[in-house]
Amino acid sequence: MSKRVTVLMGGASAEREVSLNSGRAAAQALEEAGFRVVLLDVGRDPAVLAGQIAETAPDVVFNALHGRFGEDGCVQGLLNLMGIPYTHSGLLASAAAMDKAFARRMFASAGIPVAEGRVVRRQEVAGDPLPRPYVVKPINEGSSVGVHIVRDGANSSPLDAWPFEADEVLVESFIPGREITVAVLGDRALGALEITSDRGFYDYEAKYAPGGSRHLMPAPLAKADYDEACRLALAAHRVLGCRGVTRTDLRYDDTRPGAGARLYVLEVNTQPGMTATSLVPEIAAHAGIPFPDLVRWMVENATCDG
Repeated sequence: MSKRVTVLMGGASAEREVSLNSGRAAAQALEEAGFRVVLLDVGRDPAVLAGQIAETAPDVVFNALHGRFGEDGCVQGLLNLMGIPYTHSGLLASAAAMDKAFARRMFASAGIPVAEGRVVRRQEVAGDPLPRPYVVKPINEGSSVGVHIVRDGANSSPLDAWPFEADEVLVESFIPGREITVAVLGDRALGALEITSDRGFYDYEAKYAPGGSRHLMPAPLAKADYDEACRLALAAHRVLGCRGVTRTDLRYDDTRPGAGARLYVLEVNTQPGMTATSLVPEIAAHAGIPFPDLVRWMVENATCDG
């Protein structure tokens, strides 16, 4: 008999709509792959969620949540306690990857190149914390939610008005060049894709608005640089202790003629978008893995920390 798979989607984070799209698309692909599927739109109450999951009696949970609660280790901890295998990374890796400041320290300690940066607290703001241009981002959000670039000549900085929920943000030097992303499946990098956008920055609108970005697969890089991007993504995946599918975002600085191109890891996404046209499924398809086969692999390799 085929496995029962409960798909968690929605949630209450800023990425709710993205998660709903991921959940519906993954559920359809799972049904095509031969699984019995139940969809759960997740609310804020973990006790209610535990009861809903128990009622569906899943063999495996497919976690299609994005953002806080679903991506930061909270749902992973709940599923560990319930003893139910789930897709994607476990509690510790999920929490580590979601905390951008912690993750970059892990990367740096492992020799993985990252942009110069520091955590800035609300009460410490006094002028520019780094030379311009620099990037200000919430420590625990995904999908570029709340990310700001402070450029030369700008009259103000988001740090002045502080439009952030938390009292701490991460500030990093802006790396010029190109946006590269790499999908990792288990213990191998599937390939690197370049993202271009007329917006000049791959922000939330560029990611999800129709026509907001264009994807070049495979990324048009020199072979040595392409291979290095894949190597760094797999290294970042392993350093954080990730499992299943992840997506690592990098910057490729090729703006200094004669200086050579340099790659910098920005972050690892433990819950990347999972529609058929999302980045990871697109990279997987180029590697010869159709979307139903991708989600089947994820379910068959699901586990829990309990």
